[in-house]
Amino acid sequence: MTTTHDTYTSPLSERYPSKEMKHLFSPEKKFRTWRKLWIALAETEKELGLDITQEQIDELKAHADDINFEDAEAREKIVRHDVMSHVYAYGLQCPKAKGIIHLGATSCYVGDNTDLIIMKEGLKILRDKLVNVIAQLASFAMEHKGQPTLGFTHFQAAQPTTVGKRATLWINDLMMDLEDLEYLYDSIKMLGSKGTTGTQATFLELFEGDYEKVKQLDQKITEKMGFDAYYPVSGQTYSRKVDSRVLNVLAGIAQSAHKFSNDIRLLQHLKEVEEPFEKTQIGSSAMAYKRNPMRSERMASLANYVIADAVNPAITASTQWFERTLDDSANKRLSIPEAFLTVDSILELYLNITSGLVVYPKVIASRLNSELPFMATEIILMDAVKAGGDRQELHERIREHSMAAARRVKEEGEANDLLDRIASDPAFGMDREKLESLMDAKNFIGCAEQQTEDYIREQVQPILDANQDIIGMTAEINV
Repeated sequence: MTTTHDTYTSPLSERYPSKEMKHLFSPEKKFRTWRKLWIALAETEKELGLDITQEQIDELKAHADDINFEDAEAREKIVRHDVMSHVYAYGLQCPKAKGIIHLGATSCYVGDNTDLIIMKEGLKILRDKLVNVIAQLASFAMEHKGQPTLGFTHFQAAQPTTVGKRATLWINDLMMDLEDLEYLYDSIKMLGSKGTTGTQATFLELFEGDYEKVKQLDQKITEKMGFDAYYPVSGQTYSRKVDSRVLNVLAGIAQSAHKFSNDIRLLQHLKEVEEPFEKTQIGSSAMAYKRNPMRSERMASLANYVIADAVNPAITASTQWFERTLDDSANKRLSIPEAFLTVDSILELYLNITSGLVVYPKVIASRLNSELPFMATEIILMDAVKAGGDRQELHERIREHSMAAARRVKEEGEANDLLDRIASDPAFGMDREKLESLMDAKNFIGCAEQQTEDYIREQVQPILDANQDIIGMTAEINV
């Protein structure tokens, strides 16, 4: 690959996304799709009775993929119109068919239909990666379903959960994203052949007033391009609310990924769970010992971009005028491809991170055990009351002991001695051995393990079973 060092290149072209997503938004893919649409239009017009020969169709098909970009670029400098430049370039290669290329159509016939086709294919790529991330997280959740860990609310110590149960929270967000994506994927239609203001007036003229043939033209082109349905009404363009809906779903995936990346970064700070770190990877230019969560941080950074990018099509959709205005075009060329490329990059990171998460059970247990005596006070209180103690008096004594133990930890940096304090208090009638017997972390995780098993079995596994043919993706991070 030739690298140009004296001009701007987007990180979304060189660093982050997968090759398949970059190709999807390439000029080659775009203009080949234009030619497929022109072939579909000509074929259908011939089928419906217009004076188009099979020889002309065959000529168009013979040059469907060998696009003469130089001719189109030279022509565009003269006419300042991308579609007509490519009509001209195609006509140079197809002299017999030149006169029937783009017959009756407007620019949005190729431009908008291509955008819809590419977005739908992009959603399929993202869907498959999303399913694979869910599969990897499901495996992680089941592996660690019974590993007690300290739960946090407000990032303050709270009731224990399990490492696997926490992972189900990440999965649940992605499952909602998958549901939204699949609904959106199924709802995207073709624009079809609607004409300059959506009235199909030119096509009605071509077919000498035969409205049924105009409708058949829409349907046949839609089917030839692999879609089930077309939008029944439009202006010159499909409604730009479609773009806004697409970006909202992509932003939803970004939100879920950002939340996951936050949790991993915090857990890595606690030394409980880490993202993969390669043997030769450098964590810091100054501090050689550091293992910075670079991948999770990049995920968060890219997610912020997508979440902000979702505003673009929302503004565009809300400011369109009547049947068509061109202030959408330049924005669409940036906001739509970049959203897909960025979410693809995010899911590549997500796949990579979840394939190699490292769990440190001893660190997890140590932190949990340091907080467990405080959480065990309710059980200690109940057992002491059952043995004949006064609930209110014992509650006050536990409060006093807890505050004293907390001061020892925070102010003196010493170990938590709450159990020793309670064991030496005759009001409770419990020795250290008895208190230790209550300290099994499994006693404090509630239904976390069972919830994890039920959720994966009942909600996630059916999705994975239905997609076995695509599961097993891997992702390599370029930088």
